Amino acid sequence: MKKSLALLAFTVLSIGSALAAPSPTEVCASQAAEKKLSGAAKNSFLTKCEKDMATMPSQCEGQAKEKKLAGAAKNSFIKKCENDAAASSVSNQCEAKAKEKKLAGAAKNSFVSKCQKDGMATK
Repeated sequence: MKKSLALLAFTVLSIGSALAAPSPTEVCASQAAEKKLSGAAKNSFLTKCEKDMATMPSQCEGQAKEKKLAGAAKNSFIKKCENDAAASSVSNQCEAKAKEKKLAGAAKNSFVSKCQKDGMATK
């Protein structure tokens, strides 16, 4: 019984670490690469992006506190909140790119869908 519990705990921890959210540095670097930034513009973008990402978890933690969550429920909520915020960022960027390209209708939907899938894959 103890062996199976230990195996279950190990499996859960292994899966959890594999699904861990990317670091703010990784997210910001991929966004800078998507925008094809270099030099001072890239450094400025990375600094601002990482600063913005640092405030994001506190917003999620604040929401968890408002809901009076604790322990595993709090951790799960915060992780989902942070992932949703990152996905929202990708979605907004894709919508903006579609607007720049003046896409509409099915072409826009197809472009945004592919862009979001590509954006999520890089994170």
